Amino acid sequence: MQVSSLFKKIFLFSFFLFSLSQSFAQQVDKKLEQKIKTLIQGFNGQIGVYVKNLKSDKIVSYNGDTVFPTASIVKVPILIGIMDRIHKKELDYHQKLVWYDTMNYDPGEDIVAYLKPQSEIELSKVMMLMMTISDNTGSLWLQSIAGTGKRINHLLDSMGYHATRVNSRTPGREGDRSIFGWGQSTPNEMGRLMEDIVHGKIISKDKSDQMLRIMGRQYWDEEALSAIPPTVFVASKNGAVNASRSEILYVNGRRPYIFSVFTKNNKDISWGNENEAWQLTRKLSKLLWNYFNE
Repeated sequence: MQVSSLFKKIFLFSFFLFSLSQSFAQQVDKKLEQKIKTLIQGFNGQIGVYVKNLKSDKIVSYNGDTVFPTASIVKVPILIGIMDRIHKKELDYHQKLVWYDTMNYDPGEDIVAYLKPQSEIELSKVMMLMMTISDNTGSLWLQSIAGTGKRINHLLDSMGYHATRVNSRTPGREGDRSIFGWGQSTPNEMGRLMEDIVHGKIISKDKSDQMLRIMGRQYWDEEALSAIPPTVFVASKNGAVNASRSEILYVNGRRPYIFSVFTKNNKDISWGNENEAWQLTRKLSKLLWNYFNE
């Protein structure tokens, strides 16, 4: 009798696990998955894609747990590091910062790098420059103000993000920096991070909302954003280095969705509009917009 009861319990538990696995399997949007796989077929590089329909919770993940360079998408974790210090009253959003030009970084077209030494600028404006135009000098400054990459990484780890890391100017991350550059993440984890910001789960509801507004002011709008009507709210950040072009978006359309696309080892390292990875990003974004708004 006891043996029969034990077998019954084992059967019921096994059935529960099977049902649970089936439930998770049903969360994959098979139709969209096939469309995405068809579109990315033949890409000359490595690509990872994560998409989540925030109404149905259905997802598509292709190479979603593969680690990719973030390039400037690393500025999302830096933003979180700054917001955490603002939340703890260690910084004030509107406080004045004094620029001393100590970043030792090639200024390129950065705005912050051309400030006169001892110029004052609001913290909020440097944050805007980091996220809107992707000012690298300002971003390195904010990384330092946030407590360095080491503190940002510890913060990410405490929040349950174990694949997303700041590498540049971060002790112990030199090996990763030589492979991935400034930062690294996965399509899945960056997608989850964006979703948590959308749902007010990062630091606090008001700080998540503030980050979302900041990420809604984007200068670089010719890739994934170009496929989305300008009347629709989008929070985004992109990143690009020679052989890696990536983008993360929250699109608040009729059916809101998260779209994360990362590439690496790209054969086409050109910087024109016809770059293969950028063309594919635009096509994927158009596919998703049409799919979720048909």
